[in-house]
Amino acid sequence: MWPYHPDLLATPVPRYTSFPTAAEFSPAVGAADADAALRGAVGDASLYVHIPFCEKICWYCGCNTGAANKTHRLASYLDALHRDIALTGARLDDRVAVRRIAFGGGSPNAIAPTDFVRLVDALTLHMALADPVLSIELDPRNLTAEWGQVLHGIGVTNASMGVQTFAPQLQAAIGRVQPDSDIARATAMLRKAGITSLNYDLMYGLPGQTLDQLEATLRRTVELGADRIALFGYAHVPHMLPRQRRIDASALPGQDERFAMADFGYRLLLDAGYVPIGFDHFALPGDPLARAAAQGRVRRNFQGFTDDAASTLIGLGASSISCFDDVLWQNEKNAGRYRMLLSQDLLPASGGVRRSADDRRRGAVIEALLCSGAARVDPDLLACIDDRLAPFLTRDLAVLEADHLRILPDGLPYARSIAALFDPYRQDSQRRFSSAV
Repeated sequence: MWPYHPDLLATPVPRYTSFPTAAEFSPAVGAADADAALRGAVGDASLYVHIPFCEKICWYCGCNTGAANKTHRLASYLDALHRDIALTGARLDDRVAVRRIAFGGGSPNAIAPTDFVRLVDALTLHMALADPVLSIELDPRNLTAEWGQVLHGIGVTNASMGVQTFAPQLQAAIGRVQPDSDIARATAMLRKAGITSLNYDLMYGLPGQTLDQLEATLRRTVELGADRIALFGYAHVPHMLPRQRRIDASALPGQDERFAMADFGYRLLLDAGYVPIGFDHFALPGDPLARAAAQGRVRRNFQGFTDDAASTLIGLGASSISCFDDVLWQNEKNAGRYRMLLSQDLLPASGGVRRSADDRRRGAVIEALLCSGAARVDPDLLACIDDRLAPFLTRDLAVLEADHLRILPDGLPYARSIAALFDPYRQDSQRRFSSAV
C-alpha cells in the first residue's frame, strides 16, 4: 500500500483544473476582458458547451445543473446559448482553428437529440471548425436509441458516462439509481454509434461503501471495456451543496478508509492493464490519453486530464469557464441572468482573473507535477516553500535534485498536496476544497 500520512492530507486542496483556481475569480474581470481576449485569439482552440440540465438531480452532484422539467425554461436557455455561440463566433477570426468541442453539463442528453443537432449546426455556422474531436457527457438512464443515431451521424467519438457505482444500495444512498442493465445497454449503444473512447466516472468514499463493493464496480467496469476511468473521491460539502444534506453523513467512511479505497482501486486497475494518469484517472494503452501520457503530453484543463494541446479554451453556456494565457473568466452562473445578458447582445462573462507572469510560472509547475509527476522549479519558488516541502521529502514521497522536483511512487496520492505548496492564494484562503484523497 501507499504509506498513509494523515497529517499531510489534512488540508483540503483544489483539483487544479486551472491556475489560479476559480476561487480567485472576481468581478474585476468581465465582458470587456472577454471581448478583447476573443478578438485577439490565434491558433488552435477548444470549445466547451455547457448544458446545465438533468432529467433527475443526483444528491451528491456538485455541477451547476437543474431539473429539465420545464419545457419553456429549457427552450429559453437554448435560445440564449445559440446567441452566445453567434456573439462569440463573431469575435473570432480566421486565425483561430477549433479542433475540439466538448459538450458537458448537467447532462447534454437532457435536451432533445434534434436540439443537439441544432447546436452543432450553430457551431459549424459561427466557428472555424477544423475537423474537431467531439466529446459528450451522458446520463445512461435516459440515453435513447435516437441519441445513438445522432451521435453516429455527427461523428462524436468520445463520451463519458456518470456510473459512480454498480451497487444498488449505494446508488439509493446517493440518489442515482441506475440498474446494471441501463449502463450495459448504453455502453453497447455508444460502441455501435462509433464511440472509440468511452469514460466511466466512478466514486469511492460513498456512504456505507465497502472495499468489496468498490471491487465489484471496478471489475464490472473492466468487463464492460471502459477505455478511460475516473475514480473520484466523494466530497461531502453540504454547506456548499444543500442537495447533499439528503446523504447520510454518519455512514461516510473515514479518511483512512478512503485512502485504502483509493490505493485498492489504483492497484486493481493497473493489474487490469490500465495506464495511470495521476493517481485517480486511468486509460487503456491504446486510448489517446494513455498515448499522450507515454509521450509526456498530458495536460490539465477544466475537463480534467486531457491530451488536448490547445492553450485556448472557450466556454459557451451558463457558468462555463474560458481559459486564455493571460486571463480566465466564467460566464454568468444563473441561467436567468445569463439569458438576460444575451438578450441584450452582451457577452455573459461575469468574473474571472488576469494571469500574471508569476501565475503562469506557478501554474506550469502545478500542471507538470499533476500530469507527469515532475517539474523544474525556479530557486526563488523553492525558497518560498522550503519548510512546507520538507515533510514530503523526509518521508520519501518526493525528491529534489537541484532545481527538479519529482514525486516518487509512494507520493502519488500526495501530488495535489505537493502541488498546492506552489499556490500562494491557498496560504491564507479559508475556501473549502475537496479532500486530497
